[in-house]
Amino acid sequence: MVFVVDSEELKPGLRLFRRGDVKHRNWYCRMKLPKEDKYKTVSLKTANIQDARDRAFDLDAELRFKLKHDVPVFSRQFSQVAKEFIDFQKQRSEAGEITHHRWRVMDSHIRTQLNPYTGSTQITLVGEDRWKGYAIWRKQTGKGRSGGLPSDGTIRDEMTTFRSIVNFAARKQYIRESQVFSGKLPLAKTRREEFTPEEYRALHTFARGWIKDARLDLHTWYRTVAYNFLLIMTNSGMRPSEAKNLRWRDVAIHSDKQGRQFVALSVRGKGKFRTLVAASNVAAYFDRIRAISKATKPDDFVFTSDRGVAAKTLYHSLIEDLLIKSKLLMSSSGSRRSTYCFRHTYATFRLTEGVDVYFLAKQMGTSVKMIEDHYGHITPVKNADRILQGLPGWEPAGSIESATTVNGGASDASPKKPRTKK
Repeated sequence: MVFVVDSEELKPGLRLFRRGDVKHRNWYCRMKLPKEDKYKTVSLKTANIQDARDRAFDLDAELRFKLKHDVPVFSRQFSQVAKEFIDFQKQRSEAGEITHHRWRVMDSHIRTQLNPYTGSTQITLVGEDRWKGYAIWRKQTGKGRSGGLPSDGTIRDEMTTFRSIVNFAARKQYIRESQVFSGKLPLAKTRREEFTPEEYRALHTFARGWIKDARLDLHTWYRTVAYNFLLIMTNSGMRPSEAKNLRWRDVAIHSDKQGRQFVALSVRGKGKFRTLVAASNVAAYFDRIRAISKATKPDDFVFTSDRGVAAKTLYHSLIEDLLIKSKLLMSSSGSRRSTYCFRHTYATFRLTEGVDVYFLAKQMGTSVKMIEDHYGHITPVKNADRILQGLPGWEPAGSIESATTVNGGASDASPKKPRTKK
């Protein structure tokens, strides 16, 4: 610290000093937290050296008492902690641990809603009652994207960010662990906004015309890549953060015991590594991108800008434009769709086809419980033929052409009629 002058070590971990960047002559002390690389600096508000020494020793004893009894030693406003939190999330987005879009969403939650609600409150005073009261405050004072009341899903997302900030404060020792919110979110969970088979066919049918309508070559390039990105995501179940980190060396073609080819993708996201598989048609989507990309070496990223630089936003604005123009941005429940809806669509279609929940959880890098919690609505209605199998009137009726195959070429031909045995 270049502004430190007249420094004096009172004992190991306790230092007295003046600041050379201020006009007054008051003393400060800096105390090191035992067994940690953290310090607490306090103004002693006196220019008398002996008084400063006495106060420094008293503060040091008070600090150790607080640490012994698990009392927070730092005092910060919620808005200050939220700023530290979002700066850390930005670093995570730049490292590929979360998407750039996710960082932007959390930043918006903090700036537009959470700081106005409780930004000036000391973080140590933000309790669970304050957190649970957010939903009522939000509906009384806020507006949703469409101008009406904010949806339960929007409020849940904002409250999730709220709780993440408090967890961050506990890790930083700004509050006690016991102050972290332990209750459940007060609003019902929203359904994952997947596309129906009909919507999905309409989307990628529209997308081909969307590419042809581009006025500039540059726009054609971006729309082509965004379209194939959409197909890859919906046919693989990758997370956006995993797609952001994907390099050409991570894409490989393999064959099973019967000689059938499939695509194997080695993905990284959320600090974890895993391998997932996709049907052979996905290789064609990768080939389309490689054919027009300026970054095709093994260590190059798959999804890039027209200059060959990694795409930080994963074509967010392009996907949004496609969803708006195809009139598929909003789901039937009124929720706004995003890039993540392609992963939800993959899960829904796979479950509809009868894929075992255990294998699907492994493929998607999540837990069986998560699949059951978020996609449990699929099983009873869409798999009625499997549930009712063996009952009168539900004898096997032969093979049926799948209506939910996730395939970029499915709309090139008219839907086939179900075939039944005579």
